Amino acid sequence: MVSIDKLTPSDRADWEVLFRAYIDFYQRVEPPEMYDRAWREFQVDTSLHAFGAKLDGRLVSITHFLVHPSTSGPDVCYLQDLFTASDMRGKGVARALIAAVVDWARDHGCCRVYWTTQASNTTARYLYDKVAENRGFIRYQIELPR
Repeated sequence: MVSIDKLTPSDRADWEVLFRAYIDFYQRVEPPEMYDRAWREFQVDTSLHAFGAKLDGRLVSITHFLVHPSTSGPDVCYLQDLFTASDMRGKGVARALIAAVVDWARDHGCCRVYWTTQASNTTARYLYDKVAENRGFIRYQIELPR
């Protein structure tokens, strides 16, 4: 049975292993302070939020999300990151995390939950196509120097 909950201080090390694997998947390199900052924000739980999924007490999947205003209606929830340990994929863990974020967003007055993924991420898209509608948007990005 999958259990979903907010991340607690005892989850820190396992969360970082999963988050680093997520960052590696997207071929990014982030400094250690990025992980520290994100963890602090998740523990404060005001602007950035995180849930973890556990199977048999093991943290096997994480999601990070945030709420932002919308010009055309109520606030919306952006599911920014979602990652499941490779040996736990296909067991309904990511689906359960998405459902938990949807429930949270509904309870907090959001009118929708949305996320992005790379077109080549066929494993994730197989699930996403079952639980959400692909609205056909293409994302553009401009990186700003730090």
